[in-house]
Amino acid sequence: MAYSDAVATFRTTIQLQTRRFAEWAIAPVARTGITPNGLTVFGLLLNIGAGVVLASGEWFPGGVLVLVAGAFDMFDGALARVMNQKTAFGAFLDSTLDRYSEVAVLVGLQLAFLRAAESDLTMWVGVTLSMVILANSLMTSYARARAEGLGLDCEVGLFQRPERVIGLGAALLLPYNAMIVVLTLVALGTLVTVYQRVLHVWRLTASERAQ
Repeated sequence: MAYSDAVATFRTTIQLQTRRFAEWAIAPVARTGITPNGLTVFGLLLNIGAGVVLASGEWFPGGVLVLVAGAFDMFDGALARVMNQKTAFGAFLDSTLDRYSEVAVLVGLQLAFLRAAESDLTMWVGVTLSMVILANSLMTSYARARAEGLGLDCEVGLFQRPERVIGLGAALLLPYNAMIVVLTLVALGTLVTVYQRVLHVWRLTASERAQ
């Protein structure tokens, strides 16, 4: 089995186990009347709150909020499956608000660096990393949406949204220097993911170019 196939198989296994856990954990909520779209909106509000906390200079609480808010990426979909309320609009709303969530958190992170950095160098390193992660996160999502609009499957890549959320949240829980190292890895990972999706679509469309 090729390395890429092994990674894809491992990712699929983790996703299935995570979905099962999320459905089990969210099942009691299904009886409260909360809708999947309501959870999606609440997740956005949590991410906005995380961005505000980060912008105020509170790194650790901001990181905790990022990870908690990221859990709603699992739970809104899980609630929709448990309640048998999966809809095209729900999927669209989830993807759209996810982009706003990433913008809120990463703009908050940029403001945190502008506020708290001890020197111009560390400030601009942090701001640049935040901008790179934001740009590549949006382009990762756009590449998939554009490919799917052309009828091509494009759910590939090293740093999809779960990995980005976990990497970013974990980085914010670390001391400053270690945080910069992890953010650098996340930035590189998101860049690689965009490249992987472009390469994937290039391969899928090879037959067109051969004509």
